[in-house]
Amino acid sequence: MAKKFLSLIIIPHTKRSSRTLSFTKRTIKAALWGGIILAVLLVAISVDYVRIQLSHESYRSLQAENLKQKAELEKYQSQFTALQTDLGKFDEYVGKINLMFGLKSPDKLSSPGSVGDPRAEQSLAGVPGQLSPGNLQNIQQKAEDIQKNFNTVIKMSENLTSLLASTPSIWPTNGWPSSGVGYRLDPFTGKQTFHSGLDIAAAYGNPVVAPADGYVISTTFDKFYGNSIQINHGGGITTLYGHLSKIEVTPGQRVKRGEEIGKVGNTGRSLGSHLHYEIRENDKILNPMKFILE
Repeated sequence: MAKKFLSLIIIPHTKRSSRTLSFTKRTIKAALWGGIILAVLLVAISVDYVRIQLSHESYRSLQAENLKQKAELEKYQSQFTALQTDLGKFDEYVGKINLMFGLKSPDKLSSPGSVGDPRAEQSLAGVPGQLSPGNLQNIQQKAEDIQKNFNTVIKMSENLTSLLASTPSIWPTNGWPSSGVGYRLDPFTGKQTFHSGLDIAAAYGNPVVAPADGYVISTTFDKFYGNSIQINHGGGITTLYGHLSKIEVTPGQRVKRGEEIGKVGNTGRSLGSHLHYEIRENDKILNPMKFILE
């Protein structure tokens, strides 16, 4: 049986003779199927390429979104840390007011806390500085406790205005604390001794002011405190100011908070210009830093 052919005649535009190409039907079918398979492969490759490009675009988009969310999370973390710090400061502030008013109500916070105290930070959150639902709840509870305590203080303050006015609550001079209340090495003997006040390093001649209302008990000079002033603020509270270069008040004189009473000096047992500042309650030594409202 004769094979079936498909002939393709090529006639050139020149004088050259024509050419005839003959293909069997099997060859044509094979070529046709090959073309279909190649087309399918090209389509599959194209689809896969497009899919890969879309995946890369999606990945880049997700990566950009992730970086944006990371930046926002860092911002929230920073705000959360700042909130913790502010809350700790406010907690300390309310605690000092409690101390001034002698608040004994059940609403008083058991531990006012202090800035930079790890125990205070632990009371504000289970893991200090970490932004988490649990810590946010702790912060909210702490804020509610402080607000409740502060509201109690405000109610009491309505009847204790005069007490607040006569409670030492401001810095007696501009300077920086160089030594606090407690045991220390005596700068003259080198031995461990108890220091009964707060030393505030300040420029010679700096004004010294009364930290609260009261009246002057005495103005004296001795070898330890040099020129010194003692003020009675009522309620058993007295303050002492030592090493003054100048005294500007007299015994029995009434003074108001912020009124100048003398000048910083270096008299008495002193190694440099500073103010020795004491607070006592019924002759019991207290830490002045617990009274100063920043």
